Amino acid sequence: MTEFSDVFPRGEANDAYAQYFTGQSYLKSLVTEGAQIMNVTFEPGCRNNWHIHHTTSSVGQILLCISGKGWYQAEGQAARKLFPGDVVVIAPGVKHWHGAAQDSWFSHLSVTLPADESSNEWLEPVSDAEYSQLS
Repeated sequence: MTEFSDVFPRGEANDAYAQYFTGQSYLKSLVTEGAQIMNVTFEPGCRNNWHIHHTTSSVGQILLCISGKGWYQAEGQAARKLFPGDVVVIAPGVKHWHGAAQDSWFSHLSVTLPADESSNEWLEPVSDAEYSQLS
């Protein structure tokens, strides 16, 4: 298993959104003024469901990868392996998912910009069959 250390506080178990994750994740709010920045930590194999960020902002979500190894996939595209220092800019309305590699913890900062109308649409889980094909 890959060595892992948190750069920012890991936070508490992400129980409020557990229904949208396969595996255990942790959430720590870092900034709430001017933008929302959350440290999201995934245990090995943990990933969130497919989802869409609906917003009037020019960006749906930005992921700043800080620890471990992970994955990001937009619908219709190949999954992209993520490492510390990688940045993912997700446009509004793009169906996608992200999470840890099977053999590594993973943390990213999730950045969202304030907008008058914003919501997340949570969709189906990433299947075990689909996820297990990633290496």
